[in-house]
Amino acid sequence: MTDTGQLLTTPLHSLHLSLGARMVPFAGYDMPVQYAAGVLKEHLHTRTRAGLFDVSHMGQVIVKADSGAYADAAAALEKLVPVDILGLKEGRQRYGFFTDENGGILDDLMITNRGDHLLVVVNAACKAADLAHMQAHLAGCSVTLLDDRALIALQGPAAETVLATLAPEVAAMKFMDVRDVALAGAACIVSRSGYSGEDGYEVSVPAAKAEKLARALLAHEACEAIGLGARDSLRLEAGLCLYGNDIDTTTSPIEASLDWAIQKARKAGGEREGGFPGADRILGQLANGTERRRVGLKPEGKAPVRAHAKLFADADGAKEIGEVTSGTFGPSVEGPVAMGYVPTAFASAGTQVFAEVRGKYLPVTVAALPFITPTYKR
Repeated sequence: MTDTGQLLTTPLHSLHLSLGARMVPFAGYDMPVQYAAGVLKEHLHTRTRAGLFDVSHMGQVIVKADSGAYADAAAALEKLVPVDILGLKEGRQRYGFFTDENGGILDDLMITNRGDHLLVVVNAACKAADLAHMQAHLAGCSVTLLDDRALIALQGPAAETVLATLAPEVAAMKFMDVRDVALAGAACIVSRSGYSGEDGYEVSVPAAKAEKLARALLAHEACEAIGLGARDSLRLEAGLCLYGNDIDTTTSPIEASLDWAIQKARKAGGEREGGFPGADRILGQLANGTERRRVGLKPEGKAPVRAHAKLFADADGAKEIGEVTSGTFGPSVEGPVAMGYVPTAFASAGTQVFAEVRGKYLPVTVAALPFITPTYKR
């Protein structure tokens, strides 16, 4: 929000209004939650064709070493994340997270090797804190928030076809590739990534040219504007975490089942073992396991089990064991889906637990994540 308490707007705000979006406050911004078609149809359109999302509220941050050397910027950032940044090839992107001294997650983020600098994309709600965190701890580096750029995501099986009408070269990109691409007269940074479980792209575009680009993409018959409502159900079906719901400073990456995001170089015995906040706890959990884990949850019936519902080992609610962190109806799986934390003894797929919903204890089955088969182009 602004200092006067007004909601911030993205460079695509007027476009959302012209398309009849229902706007809601989100992370201090006035954002579209849905358009006329509604969340269900927007979700299914993204799964079958192509959806366009405004994610300009997220933070785009440049980290550049004073020396001008990528290795120096990467080494500095590795002191804040349990991720191999030095080994990240130019033009490639990697998922990571800031950890605190207790091994909790301060934020999750995307990190790109841009040759002589890093591009770090952070969550909107954590943007100010992340910027301050980097500025305070990345010695010998400049840290700059790009406040003159928008960020849009094009997701779905037709995303390649839609974007290739403007720049045929994007078809050759693989999952997590990043390159400079001219789109609708704008100098853009395009990554083949996203937050839906589908193939797609995220496009950083100069703010002044964002609406022109968005309209050019929406002119394609396969592409529709999609709001935050469908973005949430898409990412939940894909088993992807939402910061503040599924992960936060009370959860370690290992408890959150994000072990896969910690590369060998940063693990015990690796060439750059540890050296990040909370390393003792996190590496200890990698070696010895954790008391609880984030798992997928499939409630029986059609009624969703929402975030904060308590989980129990028994149908009588006598033994509380955990909590749901995200839950909704999954249009693609035609049933409710959820995620939450349970003791490791209950974390195996097929285990039955019970969720408290309006005083009743409903059966829920622990399920493998994701709920859908991702279609990333590897």
